Amino acid sequence: MDAAEFRRRGREMVDFVADYLENIEQRPVYPDLEPGYLRSLIPTEAPLEPENYEDIIKDVERVIMPGVTHWHSPYFFAYFPAASSYPAMLADMLCGAIGCIGFSWAASPACTELETVMLDWLGKMLQLPEHFIAGTHGHGGGVIQGTASEATLMSLLAARCKAIRRVHASIPENSEADILSKLVAYTSEQAHSSVERAALIGGVMMRKVPTDNSYAVRGDMLKKIVEEDKAAGLIPFYFCATLGTTPSCAFDHITELGPLCNEENMWMHIDAAYAGSAFICPEFRPLLNGVEFADSFNFNPHKWLLVNFDCSAMWVKKRADIIGAFKMEPLYLKHENQESGLVTDYRHWQIPLGRRFRSLKMWFVFRLYGLKGLQAHIRKQVDLAKEFESLVRADKRFEICAEVIMGLVCFRLKGSNELNQNLLKRITESREIHLVPCQLSGRFVLRFAICARSTESRHIQQAWRHITQLTFELLQEPNH
Repeated sequence: MDAAEFRRRGREMVDFVADYLENIEQRPVYPDLEPGYLRSLIPTEAPLEPENYEDIIKDVERVIMPGVTHWHSPYFFAYFPAASSYPAMLADMLCGAIGCIGFSWAASPACTELETVMLDWLGKMLQLPEHFIAGTHGHGGGVIQGTASEATLMSLLAARCKAIRRVHASIPENSEADILSKLVAYTSEQAHSSVERAALIGGVMMRKVPTDNSYAVRGDMLKKIVEEDKAAGLIPFYFCATLGTTPSCAFDHITELGPLCNEENMWMHIDAAYAGSAFICPEFRPLLNGVEFADSFNFNPHKWLLVNFDCSAMWVKKRADIIGAFKMEPLYLKHENQESGLVTDYRHWQIPLGRRFRSLKMWFVFRLYGLKGLQAHIRKQVDLAKEFESLVRADKRFEICAEVIMGLVCFRLKGSNELNQNLLKRITESREIHLVPCQLSGRFVLRFAICARSTESRHIQQAWRHITQLTFELLQEPNH
């Protein structure tokens, strides 16, 4: 493919993508096929000779689309949003064309410097404390990670390194292995599974802290467990707070938890993967109060801020804590400006060496939407969630299971877990809307998350009509 054909095919692909997204609601949101469907549809080996582009595009519809769960359908209400916007897609195209591997400032200065500035822009939108902003006199700064899971792991590993060095400095006779065996981390029993996985990878113990009636961790709950562990000779070193838990979008009380973590010399990381985007709106910003106590903070613009995956924004209070834990300086990666103090090499902030020019997506989206446009998107989706909540509350067969604060509604049919499992099974098999469940207080609960950028009130109304029709059919059966 030469430049002339690329121009032609590029225009065709833009049309294909635009047509796909404009007409996506006409497709079943969830695929109807069995595992292994794809292997029989394509050859067992790669072609020896070049094929025609037209044949490949035909196979997209024949082979790929039947197996796609359409995350950007306005009838997709599962998990949390996967952000998408045309400006971000165009920026991703430019990123692919530039094709730099931005592991250091010298590897592509613009890649590093735009990322630093975009994380400052975003930090200011969130009104983060000045110590998180790189372009100040503070010692912190921001970085784009691939996912919130990576950000959590990086924070835990940095905290582990810092704790081992601190303890070893005060008790030199203690070996690193001995200290490591006594380190203990904490998180909510409602926290995402990736937090527990980070502890597994980091080789440290993790205790799950019970939550209150709103599924949030309070200061006294954490304090009790920390005191028990210290009495047992363990070393508390890390707490991962969650703002917007995956099951119910609950918010840990970081104004209580932060001072405790600071007092106990524990690293506090805040995982706000979904909810963090909403903090650009003044009415939701109070939920972030207490971030000033945190050592690191993370959320995913690729969930709710119209920046396509992958783009997970992470800030640290002291960049030396994270760089010091992972810094490696082989000769082939060194450059003359690395000690200038004016630049950072992001390879020290992450697990991989290579990194894409992801900040282009943020730059395009922030400029083409503006802060007001991004706020309008968040508010619209919260309003849609409130609309769905009102429909549920008006039907006495159903109950709301957690406070609706943002774009997630947790609800269920009044009755047994089996009844709700059967309802969800019918919803999934219908392929008209897509939901996933969670468990709250031992109950099987349906999650209804506003996800697609194109979701409107009519989609909410249609989804509710569909749920109530399936409910009627289910309750007509003799065993119900």
